[in-house]
Formats: sequence, structure tokens, C-alpha cells
Amino acid sequence: MEKTIIIVAGGQGMRFNSEKPKQFLYIRERPILMHTIDLFHYYDRKMQIILGIAENYFSYWESVCEQFHFDVPYILSPGGETRYHTVRNALPEIKKGNLVGIHDAVRPLIYKSTIDRCYEAAEKSGAAIPCVPVHNTIREVTKEGSRWVDREKLRAVQTPQVFQYDVLMKGYEQEYSESFTDDASIVEKAGYPVTLVEGNTENIKITEPEDMVFAEAVFEYYKKRSGFF
Repeated sequence: MEKTIIIVAGGQGMRFNSEKPKQFLYIRERPILMHTIDLFHYYDRKMQIILGIAENYFSYWESVCEQFHFDVPYILSPGGETRYHTVRNALPEIKKGNLVGIHDAVRPLIYKSTIDRCYEAAEKSGAAIPCVPVHNTIREVTKEGSRWVDREKLRAVQTPQVFQYDVLMKGYEQEYSESFTDDASIVEKAGYPVTLVEGNTENIKITEPEDMVFAEAVFEYYKKRSGFF
């Protein structure tokens, strides 16, 4: 089955205290977004790549691509007010019948094997997402104070979240809700079960400035080995 990836890069990076959104900041002398695109292009060179970027950054991104002679084929789609709206704007661009993955632009440290597990599981079950165990002790805040939560029953969710075409489209027929924290929550609300697959711990979402230090270190580590990039 042919594959699509929607890379969600519509954020403005307000929490990062940067002049430009974090997906455009550089790791190893290239924008984070380019590293992320390359991961999927190298995974499957026939994969349809759709970028959801805020329209006011279209020209900036195109100029950066020219500067770096970046020629991976992709389709630009306008970002929206929320992740939900950015993905929904991209839906008309998807090739009908494809397996569709949705990935955070600022997760440039994903293993190819993780991508593979997500697409393989989604082809069989309809919806699959990568997860990793929670290692910290977790407490739930309650009206009375807080209480211990069994972390063995919890998983931290990552991307890409992958869906069969019809499952994703049915999910996005629903109107936006604040309870939609990711794409899995959308298709689950529409009545579809979600399969969990093994993620990789390096696959963090770059959110804080210190995450950039971690990402640089991981890139350097795997550069010295055969690596996955």
C-alpha cells in the first residue's frame, strides 16, 4: 500500500522564545524540518510528503530550500489555528487509499524501524501509534491533593501516528473539540480502536531550548556510528 506523511509544522514557537518557529531552527547546520523530511524520504522515496506550514512562512521556507538546494518533493498546505486544523487543511491533498502518517515537524530523531512498525500495524488494524514506557513516578492531581498512579499501565505517545485513509477521513468528519490532543484521540472518538507499537526513546518532541542540546548530541552520536539518519 502506498504511503503519505503529513508533517505538522504550523506552530509559531511561542514557548521557545525564538524569533522564528522551532522547526526552522538549525541542528547540524540545517533546519530541523529538513532533517525530519529527509527521514521519511529516505524511508520511502515514493512516499507522498505534505507539509502543513503557516502561510506567512511559505516564502521563507521556499527561500531556505533554495539556499540549501533542498529538492525533496513535497506539497505545501496552509497551517491552521490548531494541530487539528492544520491536518484537516492537508486532507484534500492526500492520495486516496494511501496509508497516512501524521508526524510532528520537531521530532527529527525517529528510527526508521519505528516508522516501519507504525505503517505495518496501521495497514493491518486501521490505526497505529508509537509509544514508550513512562519511567518517572507519576502522581495524579486530585481535589484532595494527589495520588499515586501505576506507571506500568501508562505510555508516552509519540508520532508518526498512522491511519488507513478511510479511518482518518471519518475521524476528521467530526467538528473540533479541545479533547483532541492528537490524531489518535480523534479517530478513537469516532469509534476506531488504536494499536500501540514500540517507539524509540530518542524520538522526543523538541519543545524547550535544552532539547536542542539533546538533539545535537544524538545526531553526533549516530554520526560516529552507522546510525539511522
